[in-house]
Amino acid sequence: MSPIIAPSELASLLADNPPRLLDVRWDLARADGREAYAEGHLPGAVFVDMDTELSTHGRPEEGRHPLPSLATLQDAARRWGVSAGDAVVVYDDYNSVAAARAWWLLTRAGVADVRVLDGGLRGWIASGFGLEVGDVVAAPGDVVLRDFADGTLTLTDAAQWPASGVLIDARAAERYRGETEPMDPIAGHIPGSVNVPATSLLEDGRFRSAPELRDVFAAVGVAGDTPAAAYCGSGVTAAHTALAGAVAGIEVAVYPGSWSAWSNTPGMPVATGAEPGGAVS
Repeated sequence: MSPIIAPSELASLLADNPPRLLDVRWDLARADGREAYAEGHLPGAVFVDMDTELSTHGRPEEGRHPLPSLATLQDAARRWGVSAGDAVVVYDDYNSVAAARAWWLLTRAGVADVRVLDGGLRGWIASGFGLEVGDVVAAPGDVVLRDFADGTLTLTDAAQWPASGVLIDARAAERYRGETEPMDPIAGHIPGSVNVPATSLLEDGRFRSAPELRDVFAAVGVAGDTPAAAYCGSGVTAAHTALAGAVAGIEVAVYPGSWSAWSNTPGMPVATGAEPGGAVS
């Protein structure tokens, strides 16, 4: 089963056998999307808070969006109304980046049927489907989650990864090259990593086809059994790269600390400029 779902397919499910719908409104310019959610969301969707439910707060060397504890994620999932065996569909209103974080955490935590709405809120509206306003409070769920550490990299793992596989930097090209750094204390990238900006995985706000995505990954050396992992600024967009990998049939691990943790850890090496053969425009 594909990890993404088209608006038309979701609309059919809502009329027949509705999944648990989760709305993750978040981006760097607007961390709290609750007000936008209340102004219009998919029918039945429950709001998910990125900063308190899909991440936590820690020391600078842990990054800007450290992973939540298992207890925090399980409590949140139950608040969203998720019970054992439920199908879950997640969406946002910005290129499925925040939705991918929820997808990645829930699938790693053992929820078998989690999909992301391809095109997000804008794709839903463009397909002619309606919204509802206000807040949705779900009946508490009973889902039991498992530890989701599998498929994640520590700082040490990330430092060693390029020697055994491909480490993908999902940030914009200018941040990867170290020409600008609007969020973190040092500009540049993890030495040996390659650049595949998250925007290169999309076309008109939706994921490119599986063959096209495989070509994108192959262009930076991810093919066959080559181990692949991704990082970004704070670990959120890296989950989007993992989702694109899943669409293409490629497993991509995630370094949650990402550049924010790396650049805040004294003594970690920093590279700037382009790596030979290591970028996708």
